[in-house]
Amino acid sequence: MTTIGSRVRSAMQGAGMQQKQLAERVGMTPDALSRALNGQRGFAALELADIASVLRVDVHFLITGEPDPHRLVLSARHSYDQETRSRSVDGLDGDRAILEDIRLAYAQAGPPPPGVALPSDVEQMRRLLHPAFVRKFIDHLAELDVDVVRIDGVSTAYSFTVEGRPVIVLPESGNWFYENWSLAHELGHLVLGHEGVIAGSEAYDAKERAANAFAAELLLPETVMRAQAWPGMDLAAVAELVWTWGVSTDALRRRLNALALAPCAEVADALAGTTQKLLRRHWTGARIGDPISGRMREAGERRFPDWLQEAHLERIADGAVGKGTLAWMLGVPSESLEVDEPGRGAELSDDALDALLG
Repeated sequence: MTTIGSRVRSAMQGAGMQQKQLAERVGMTPDALSRALNGQRGFAALELADIASVLRVDVHFLITGEPDPHRLVLSARHSYDQETRSRSVDGLDGDRAILEDIRLAYAQAGPPPPGVALPSDVEQMRRLLHPAFVRKFIDHLAELDVDVVRIDGVSTAYSFTVEGRPVIVLPESGNWFYENWSLAHELGHLVLGHEGVIAGSEAYDAKERAANAFAAELLLPETVMRAQAWPGMDLAAVAELVWTWGVSTDALRRRLNALALAPCAEVADALAGTTQKLLRRHWTGARIGDPISGRMREAGERRFPDWLQEAHLERIADGAVGKGTLAWMLGVPSESLEVDEPGRGAELSDDALDALLG
């Protein structure tokens, strides 16, 4: 039977840290740590919390030997520094509070609807999606029981699962082509079975590259790319492809380079510029209104899954939860939200009693 001390030892080995280093980092004497590791004294709660933080492991696991069923195991879309060739999620610490609020919204809703098993590769995923899935990407993912949350305040896209149900979190960026790539990237993590892909985690760089490759093949399939007459294509045709495929000029340029496909010099110059500039100057599909700005507005709107909001409405009516989380999901003041609530004299449900006692 493993002990807390043996699990701490294993975590130390995984982190490549010596006992003396760990003791210094968590404010323990080397002797106290040694005795705790050997079962001659117990670990204090604060000591275990500090050890878990330093070694980047789950404190629940250190104590019980089992993963915390309520812990968020996050994968993220990393930024990439060309000079250092390193990936990072600089806003992670600031994002955690919002991500925990999202987790709480799921926990308060009760067990989520059962999802369907995701396919194992990009080709199968494309076959499940609508042929023109990019324009309503989020809606088509919802049909496959993949939840998408769009919310202000997070610095990048994330993915995780809640009781087996896949969830993707997006920032309210207003940048629809960045959003499409983020959706495809995080979908790649989910389809490929990646969990906890955060800078510093095991094989995170390889998993990030795999998710990017998934996104590239989903949004810009190699067979489709090679079928285009790139050398003779004009700017209007390229603009139409950018709009239809829902990608940025930068993403298209990188994909062309990766496949060794060469457009004419005029198109190459345009792809070195911004997506907005190409579309505003050369896309001919905007005959009525301003669909480009329309896409931007859509990508900047707060969004939570319909089933999650409906579940909160039902539990509010049962008296199991208050209306504060639903108001937060909708982005409105709690006092302005008119929902059915139990009367003052109503008997509390079992769920409500559990919530009060828990």
